[in-house]
Amino acid sequence: MQRRASGFALALGVNLLLLLVLWGLGVVASDKRPRSTAITIDLVPESHSAASTETTKAVVRQTRTAINQPTPKPPPIILPVKPTITPPAPAEKSQPWIEMSHDQLASADLRNIASSGEGSAGDSELVGRGPHGELLFNAEWAREPTDAELSGYLPSNPPDGWGLVECKTIAGDRVDDCIELDQYPHGSHLAAAVRQAAWQFRVRPPRKGGRELVGSWVRIRIDYSFSRSGSGADD
Repeated sequence: MQRRASGFALALGVNLLLLLVLWGLGVVASDKRPRSTAITIDLVPESHSAASTETTKAVVRQTRTAINQPTPKPPPIILPVKPTITPPAPAEKSQPWIEMSHDQLASADLRNIASSGEGSAGDSELVGRGPHGELLFNAEWAREPTDAELSGYLPSNPPDGWGLVECKTIAGDRVDDCIELDQYPHGSHLAAAVRQAAWQFRVRPPRKGGRELVGSWVRIRIDYSFSRSGSGADD
């Protein structure tokens, strides 16, 4: 323990001696300067200060100009005018009759229509006017219908009688748009049978003054007789 204490004391002394030597050589210098009490001021260049002043003035002038300028008024809002909807005029009801002038009524009178003997030779027989006031001629067969063409449209257990129709002539000696006019016995449906079978008929168009009147109306009558074999066709 004594040796260790002597060694420790010797080492401490060597270190102190080395410190003194260094102190004497000036390697370790103590800071003996007094603290500075000077105030540090950053000086801004004059040119920079002038530029900032001009910028500030320009901003102020722009602000004043914007304030002095009158605020534009917004355009007025125009609301669309609500369109007026006019209700459509009520459709006229069709009358159950055909309105005709006095002259048309006079011409429709059967007493004023010339009989077949008063026309030109070869003209078709004019028998009156149809339900709509059209001239009505008696049909002239180009070929009479067969029993097979007629029987397919007859009602069950048909009676003896006849059916009368009115048809419009078309090209090819055919008829179209047939209308039931009358029948006997009433309620026998014989007129309906004639109308349904008419698409097979071959009827010449009426003639007047040597000219065929395709599109004119003709009256067709079919007589049915079941008391003897077959059914008869007559115009």
